[in-house]
Amino acid sequence: MKGERRPHARFALSAILAAVVLAAITLGASAAAAPQVATTKLRATLDARQVAPKQDVGVPNATGLFTATLTGKKLSWTLTYRGLSGPALGAHIHIAKRRVAKFEPVIGLCGFLADANQPADCKSGVHGTAVVHDGTLYTISASAVRKAILSGGAYVNVHTTKNYNWGEIRGQIAVVK
Repeated sequence: MKGERRPHARFALSAILAAVVLAAITLGASAAAAPQVATTKLRATLDARQVAPKQDVGVPNATGLFTATLTGKKLSWTLTYRGLSGPALGAHIHIAKRRVAKFEPVIGLCGFLADANQPADCKSGVHGTAVVHDGTLYTISASAVRKAILSGGAYVNVHTTKNYNWGEIRGQIAVVK
């Protein structure tokens, strides 16, 4: 009735208000406790001396630079080069230590064997954003690929027509300190 007190309405309003406050506190605490994904800067200086086992056709003055940031599994990268024997056909990340060759790439940056959504053209200055993923040409997990990239166990190489097999230039990926 009009003017009548309804204690249950006040109780319901208090319960709703308490639930809203509790939800806000919980969301704030979980956001604060959520792990922050670090961004790591990467770099590889590419040249002919690092190609393993060796260039098919000697092009000793070819050089390049790969720079990237790795945030979680997201790899944002740029590749520049000069002095190649001809157009770059493709560039890839392979898993192997220095002076060791691994034919199958794990991440195709550009050109032939490029990963989905990566540039088809591999001109100097090319850039993209790739996802660190499981191997597609051989079995390796995305976490193992990421670990290799961060620990010096991965390299970038650039292939040309004259140096198709092992690449014309190569550089080990290193974390920028």
